[in-house]
Parts: sequence; structure tokens; C-alpha cells
Amino acid sequence: MAYDKALIAGKLRRWELYIKNFRLPEWDEIPEIGLYMEQVLSLLKQYLDYLPPELKEEQFITASTINNYVRTKVMPEPIKKRYYRTHIAYLIVILTLKQNLSIAMIKQLLPTGLSQEELRTTYTNYVHRHRITADYFVEQIRMIAGPILGHPDREDISTDTAKSLIVTSAMIGGLTRLLSEKLILLDGKTVDECDISLKNDI
Repeated sequence: MAYDKALIAGKLRRWELYIKNFRLPEWDEIPEIGLYMEQVLSLLKQYLDYLPPELKEEQFITASTINNYVRTKVMPEPIKKRYYRTHIAYLIVILTLKQNLSIAMIKQLLPTGLSQEELRTTYTNYVHRHRITADYFVEQIRMIAGPILGHPDREDISTDTAKSLIVTSAMIGGLTRLLSEKLILLDGKTVDECDISLKNDI
């Protein structure tokens, strides 16, 4: 693997700027007029347009995928083949989480059958959490890639090679996915139902 350090630094700076400016749509910005499938696909592509240019030709969401989400009750059914704000909000959350969580796990986190007001609150909180997490992520990448970006300060986790940055990023992704899955599996359980050794940690 051979990487041009200047190219990597330039791409990191550009992506950092993009992530800092990227926003999921607020609840009231999502259309409530009832869209057909092709319109929904086009809208989602606009909302979630953070794929690298090299991957943009690949469809990250298809009509059959959405139909499968409906069939497996991960999201509510469309109304007379039209998708409203509720459906689109579900899809935004599903699509931003599915990179790291299985659909079964997402279904546990985001149950269907929420009232409009409950979903509005859930979605609004999700958008806020997405924003502050993205900001935190940018700061962490700055710290890890400090030497690549020309920052004088170094941390133990800092690296000056693209290969090491890739490996570190993959490790962080794997560990955070594992943590998310472990926490989801604790839903509805008590310490008495879990490993007895946990009681000593309370």
C-alpha cells in the first residue's frame, strides 16, 4: 500500500470541512406531502450525500430495500404507496445507523408504532446526537492524524502513516460497533439476570 501523504492530508481536511458542515434535515424540513418511491430515493440521496465520489455510483438505497424494511416491520407501511415525513424520518435513521448496526438491532432501537409526537421527539434528539457525534469524531481524527495534517502536538494514538490511520479507524469502528451491540442486548434485562460478577462492579 503506497499513499501520498499530501493527498491524504488534503482529503482529510476536505472531509473534515464537509462533515462539520453536514446536517441531517430537521423534522420540519422533511416533506409531508406524500412522495412516491422514486421521489423518496432521490430525496434520501440528497439528505445523505456524504459518500466519497468514487462510491456515489453505487446505490446505497433501493426500492427493494425500502420494501424489505416495510415487510419486516422495521418501518411503517406507506399510505397508498406514498411516503410521508414519518417514513422518511425512519429511513434517515435506519440508513445512518445501518453502516454499523444490523437491521434487527436498529429495529430494537427504533420501534414502529410511535405516535407522530413521539417520533418527532426521537428524530429531533437523533439529529442533535448525530451533529455532536460528528463534531467529536472530527476532533478525534484530528488527534489521530495530527502528524499527517502537520500538527506539532502528538498523542499516543497519533500516527504519521495512512496505513496506520486506516487500521486505527477500523479498530475504533469495530470496538464501537461491539459496544453498541452489547448495550442493545441488555435492553429489558436486570443485573440479576446477567453474569453474577457484574454485581461486584455496581
